[in-house]
Amino acid sequence: MSPTSNLYRAARPAFRARAFFFRPKPQTGARFQSTTASGPQSESWVKRMWDSPVGLKTVHFWAPCMKWALVLAGISDFARPAEKLSVTQNGALTLTGLIWTRWCLIIKPKNYFLAAVNFFLGMVGIVQVTRIGLYHQKQKRLAAEGKTEEIVKS
Repeated sequence: MSPTSNLYRAARPAFRARAFFFRPKPQTGARFQSTTASGPQSESWVKRMWDSPVGLKTVHFWAPCMKWALVLAGISDFARPAEKLSVTQNGALTLTGLIWTRWCLIIKPKNYFLAAVNFFLGMVGIVQVTRIGLYHQKQKRLAAEGKTEEIVKS
């Protein structure tokens, strides 16, 4: 008989007993904990996110992940000159972001991840619309100054 088979034969009763694997953990400070508090703490973060109503297997998680691309695209447009930006596009992004931020806090279940991405989308839109507005205001001022110079010369 080989030593491995003796070890196997000696350990077999321990592996058959379920209590060997599932011993209750000793609780420290049990008088300050409720019995309901031990359930969610024992689950891993991945398990809680998987089972959450706004978790990893739902559209409530993946839609905001994809919407961050719009925020990043808006941020990348900060480098573009203001005359090449579209007022209607950035206005639509601003309104969409602000309206949906409020909506995400009203719906059940509340989706703070989606509210965050919509808030940042609204903020990026406000910055871009402000840049466009300031550019057009500057162009009008320069045009008005140019016309007054022509009047003074004539």
